[in-house]
Amino acid sequence: MNRSVIPAALLIMAACLTARSQQANNDEVSLRSPAVTKTSVDKYGEPVPVIPRTIEGASEHRFEPEVRRANFGLRFRAPKPETPSFELDRTSLVPAAKPLPLDDDDDPADVPPSRAEGFNWSAAFGQSMLFLAVQHTYAITAQSKTRLALEGPFFKDYFNSVKALRGWDDGGRFFTNYIAHPMEGSFLGFVQVQNDPQGRSVPFSGSGKYWKSRAKAMAWSAAWSTQFEIGPISQASIGNVGLKGKQTYVDIVVTPTVGIGMLVAEDALDRYLIRRIEQWTNNQFIRIFSRMLLNPTRTMANVIRFEKPWYRDKGLR
Repeated sequence: MNRSVIPAALLIMAACLTARSQQANNDEVSLRSPAVTKTSVDKYGEPVPVIPRTIEGASEHRFEPEVRRANFGLRFRAPKPETPSFELDRTSLVPAAKPLPLDDDDDPADVPPSRAEGFNWSAAFGQSMLFLAVQHTYAITAQSKTRLALEGPFFKDYFNSVKALRGWDDGGRFFTNYIAHPMEGSFLGFVQVQNDPQGRSVPFSGSGKYWKSRAKAMAWSAAWSTQFEIGPISQASIGNVGLKGKQTYVDIVVTPTVGIGMLVAEDALDRYLIRRIEQWTNNQFIRIFSRMLLNPTRTMANVIRFEKPWYRDKGLR
């Protein structure tokens, strides 16, 4: 055999052994890490298996390639690339405190005073007339003397009833004259307040704006309570109270004066007591109950305008 052929044969055999050894090492890596999804090339130009490892709670993968040099028999770990931090903001798990849905934010009546056109006469008149209808409906259905008084000449009996107005004591019970009628006056005052853009959002205070608003409420209350006593649609015209009973000044005076005192007292309770109850508890039933129990005539005024009984206008909450 030619001696020049021997070195060439040895080189070929060495190349075959090297390739086989490299293939065996690659098989070892693939058997040890079957979840290879990506490959890359290192600085020596050789393929590098990449093993994905998922970080819990993250949508990305962190790759920690382990490289084994087949030609040198060395094993080293490539540096870990920087991975984004996926820390959970624990404060986001706690919802922010929200006010209870006691009041509607989209109430069309809640117009800022700067854009309001003024006092809503039509709504205030309609609500007062509705209350007047309820009063007379009750008197006609529940009081037989009122039904009997419907007979006879209307205008003659009405004028005679008004002319009979005199004195103070009408023989009524204390609760009727000094509790029920003032509650009527407070209710009518709230009817005025809730239709006044300048007054409905003003809480109780010593400011001139507050007292001016409540003076208007007292005037409205006085006008409608007087109408109920001696007006054209009154006890004097429908019930002819002055003909067979006593038509006195007690209800005409007490209803608006003591009534405005009740209204102011409810304003003060709403600001200094009911607000504290609402700050103390998030129980919706307690908050609703406190609003209705401690502000009874405001509750009635809310009902007459077809609002929730516990409703509060913007500015009061």
